[in-house]
Amino acid sequence: MVRFLDRSRSIIPLLAGLLFGALVLGWLGIPVVSSEGMIIRSHLVSGDLPATPEDPAWEKVPVMAIPLSGQVITRPVWPEPSARALSLRSIHNGTEIAFLLEWQDNTKNDRLTPGTFRDGVAIGLPLGDAPAFFCMGQLDHYINIWHWKADWQSDIDRRAARAAEGKASGEVRRFEVIPRRKSSVEDLIGGGFSTLTTKEDQGRVQGKATWKDGVWRVVIRRPMGSTGQENEARLEPGRLQAVAFAVWNGENKERNGQKAVAPWFQLAIDPVASL
Repeated sequence: MVRFLDRSRSIIPLLAGLLFGALVLGWLGIPVVSSEGMIIRSHLVSGDLPATPEDPAWEKVPVMAIPLSGQVITRPVWPEPSARALSLRSIHNGTEIAFLLEWQDNTKNDRLTPGTFRDGVAIGLPLGDAPAFFCMGQLDHYINIWHWKADWQSDIDRRAARAAEGKASGEVRRFEVIPRRKSSVEDLIGGGFSTLTTKEDQGRVQGKATWKDGVWRVVIRRPMGSTGQENEARLEPGRLQAVAFAVWNGENKERNGQKAVAPWFQLAIDPVASL
């Protein structure tokens, strides 16, 4: 506790300096749009990480409110997204990292059909130490994107439900074409607009979500150790990693670049020695 208080006192002069700088830039007419000064902490815990949003272990993790704004960098711009804030928790146990993302969405859109769109959320992590462009990365500064999709979650949940029904009744399962998904999260690489590419090795990033009372709660998890892939974000205990977020509301016809975004924050991953 003493160490935490000392750290807080040392941050006060820094925050005062940042505020003064922001005021000066505002007086000069220069907008302040970066979120790099805001730090998200991934807390070190012992034991297995919670795999579902309902796990009571999440209640012990502090929540951080992430402001969202419209995507106005590239056309078609989307200045008025429906989601305005994202609640975030993050934990790791030295070998795996997990995020719990929550946001208000009064309608559940978990089917993708002509003329309808799905709900979704994404985490963006640059490949390397230098932040890339937060939306889709840029040439030579690629970004690893974990895109959770509500319809993919529905596919996985419906397949599991059908399998459970068949085992319980002993009857032959009814035929229904449900796509087989390794995960409800698509693991992607971006190097600029129109360059988004699905990685061949899917399933390393896992997701689980629930929608209740107008709120999506999504858990996204990945092993921290790398498989040697150059296109995988580096996540290690003690590392300070840039991170960005995006949210889509299918009912609001949001898709692709039409979304709510939160540009670069800093993700501080607790070192293992602090446990």
